[in-house]
Amino acid sequence: MADLPIQVLVPGIPQNAATAAKPEEPWRENLNMQMVCRECKEFPPNLVEEFSSGDMVCGTCGLVLGDRIVDTRSEWRTFSNDDQGNDDPSRVGDGANPLLNGSQLQTTISFGDGGSGRSRDLHRAQNKATHDKGTKNLLAAYKEIGALCDAWNIPKNVSDTAKHLFKMVNDAGAFRGKSQDAIIAGCIFIACRQCKVPRTFREIFALTKVSKKEIGRVFKALEKFFAVQNEEKMANVVQAGGIVNPNDSYNTTTSTKAQELCIRYCSQLGLSAKCTMVSQELADKMSTVGSLAGRSPLSAAAACIYFASHLMRQGKSAKEISAVAGVSDGTIRTSYKLLEAEKDKLINPDWLKDGKGDAKLLPKV
Repeated sequence: MADLPIQVLVPGIPQNAATAAKPEEPWRENLNMQMVCRECKEFPPNLVEEFSSGDMVCGTCGLVLGDRIVDTRSEWRTFSNDDQGNDDPSRVGDGANPLLNGSQLQTTISFGDGGSGRSRDLHRAQNKATHDKGTKNLLAAYKEIGALCDAWNIPKNVSDTAKHLFKMVNDAGAFRGKSQDAIIAGCIFIACRQCKVPRTFREIFALTKVSKKEIGRVFKALEKFFAVQNEEKMANVVQAGGIVNPNDSYNTTTSTKAQELCIRYCSQLGLSAKCTMVSQELADKMSTVGSLAGRSPLSAAAACIYFASHLMRQGKSAKEISAVAGVSDGTIRTSYKLLEAEKDKLINPDWLKDGKGDAKLLPKV
């Protein structure tokens, strides 16, 4: 017997109506786009959004299907339970400036009231209530440091480091009898050394108009102060059971070396990168051979540039180099004589390969 079709009887509905065929829906293209794992090809897909790494990952096989996923979850979170001061530091508002103290969210009253004078009185009263002399002095010092660094095209990281050093001195209340200009000059000098762009006392004197003797005196006092502050800070971290971060500690600066000055002087003279490298290697070899022992880094760097420029067919006169280095051309020639006497030990044969350099082009003594 042939199988009879099964009839479904629904209470309350006639038999013919229950078995009547439903009209078919017209075909429509599915325009919805869905991401499916190309390895598993399972549907519906088992996808996991990892907001910590910004990836879309298949939950079955672990294949990464997309990156740079935007975290669309709410950021309205509070951290009042984690804070001991009960000030509820929520993630709302501008970021705090680490170079300033106290609350930095202030209100300023304008004068746009039609000239009645009431807003001027409110502005004056509000300034008296929120006036902070310490912050005002800090802002004035920061402005001066920024102007001095911009005047000599000193990088911004040097300016920020100098401001941080000045804030450390100001917060500790040290050097109260010293001139603020001298302290600023000392902070800029130390910041240049910390950021590997050293400047000489003569250059800082030309920049700040503070005498070289005073800059040297303040520099030594600041170095000692920062070293003591760093030791106390590290001791407190260890006592609290923490781990000392070597990148967060203050490193005592060393004296300026001739090879550190060669880069800047060669750039100002328009010399090539090869000539700059030769002058740096020459300054480094000079310290091992002892050719210019006892000479200042300025005269040593100038003599090395004079030697390297003629050796690499880009000769610069002693007068041109003296205008950049700030030493007399006679001092450059005197230092060059000492280098020329040891040229066989100083010249690297690799410098002369392929005709890039020629020892015969060196000026005769």
